[in-house]
Amino acid sequence: MSEQANSTVAEEIPNLMITPSAQEYLKDLLAKQNTLGIGVRVFVENAGTAKAECCMAYSAPDDVLPTDYKQDYADFPAFIDTPSIPYLRDAVIDYNKDRFGGQLTFKAPNSKVPRVGPNASLEERIAYVLQAEINPGLAGHGGNCSLVEIFEDPEHGLTAVLQFGGGCQGCSAIDITLKQGVETTLQAHIPELARVIDKTDHTQNAGAYMK
Repeated sequence: MSEQANSTVAEEIPNLMITPSAQEYLKDLLAKQNTLGIGVRVFVENAGTAKAECCMAYSAPDDVLPTDYKQDYADFPAFIDTPSIPYLRDAVIDYNKDRFGGQLTFKAPNSKVPRVGPNASLEERIAYVLQAEINPGLAGHGGNCSLVEIFEDPEHGLTAVLQFGGGCQGCSAIDITLKQGVETTLQAHIPELARVIDKTDHTQNAGAYMK
């Protein structure tokens, strides 16, 4: 990637951090590969979805893509997959030693948050608000919610159907959560949304956080 392109992408680069302990660990691993100029490649699979996985792999010079963003460290380069950049904001790669040797960890709190642009569909906008604004709060109660469908109701207007799961399944307070929390938050971001209804069958309350 050219210096100009690298500079442009740098404005979007998250503060991805590879800690000193992780750098030392990776330095030793890379040295064992006996490949001149080898580094690591950082990327997110299924970015912006609940199935997102943060990945790191060896990256020999021949493996580097022209669009990769290069981030230099003292002993090796890190190549960041450009489409993954928005999902690596606030990501931290760390290494913690323990009596078994140690463990490399990769934490990226924004990897599962959908990204929406100016031309995003209504479904994408709702999914973004659910992941970015609503599910983090529900997660504290072991719950989550996702979009099932959107339809135009002749009587009530544009309606979103949500599926609640985890600790929210069978929760006695879900109606309050839906109206006072979820619906209000969604409508604040998406004014054209007239109402939100819940598809969850609350008669199945096994494992509910509140009963």
